[in-house]
Amino acid sequence: MNYRVLLYYHYTTIEDPTQFASEHLEACKAMNLKGRILVATEGINGTVSGTIEDTNAYMDLMRNNPLFEGIVFKIDEAEGHAFKKMKVRPRPELVNLSLEDDINPHEITGRYLSPAEFMEEMQREDTVVLDVRNTYEYDVGHFRGAIRPEVETFRDTPKWVRENKDLFEGKRVLTYCTGGIRCEKFSGWLKREGIGEDVGQLHGGIATYSKDPVAKGQHWDGKMYVFDERITVPINQVEHVVVGKDHYDGTPCERYIKCSNPDCNKHILASEENEAKHLGGCSIECTKHPRNRYVEKHNLPEDQVRATIAELEKVWQGATN
Repeated sequence: MNYRVLLYYHYTTIEDPTQFASEHLEACKAMNLKGRILVATEGINGTVSGTIEDTNAYMDLMRNNPLFEGIVFKIDEAEGHAFKKMKVRPRPELVNLSLEDDINPHEITGRYLSPAEFMEEMQREDTVVLDVRNTYEYDVGHFRGAIRPEVETFRDTPKWVRENKDLFEGKRVLTYCTGGIRCEKFSGWLKREGIGEDVGQLHGGIATYSKDPVAKGQHWDGKMYVFDERITVPINQVEHVVVGKDHYDGTPCERYIKCSNPDCNKHILASEENEAKHLGGCSIECTKHPRNRYVEKHNLPEDQVRATIAELEKVWQGATN
């Protein structure tokens, strides 16, 4: 493969994120990169794709900048670009926890655990493993036995943990996320809140765990959700267990789509057959939306759409009676 995808973050101090973002965008474009990068006063977080030559040039650029001393890149081989455009955006925070008193990972964070250490510790009886991602990320793949917070956004996780504090009483708590950036803050928040007896985090996230020569992605079921055109990537090098379930019929599925209602955009797992059957809508209301994107994309005739909706309404009414 001639392309790569780089995933990285680095907590540092960037005095003027807006100016940095503007200049960094031009540098990325000059290297023919595509991707999405967030810049804040507290640091940088990004995923970019490009040829081996271009991604090497980008890593050299970052490593030669004193602001990013010690930066670590997670590297995936790819057949082509994983993004359509190059975007660099200034933000108030790299990850949004919406805390009145924000967490500084340089001051407080959970113990760093290597993939091998994490694999060993998560099997202890006195330990609970907490997934700090969103539900749709968890549903397509997660560590075996990990706790799934009922949250749609990262900023809702602290509230959920407070409401379910009993799950962590007297336990050692391990956290994990895609690349590690969310755990840097969230494990620190857990320590500050006094949640659990001890708090550890998977250093480098799932992306690092998957390639570790000792862990080899073991004890992970399903795939890992990623925020680019690949959507999901494999993790477990030893065995693959499908845990995702089709939104419509509950059959095993690892294919993610967004609800065809542009006002909904809910992430759902669905086979191509079921997506077509339901015109991509996560509910009958979404299927009937006048700007249904599936209908527009496939240029479906009105009579076919009406007939499909009529048939779905019969099924829906039968299920509720």
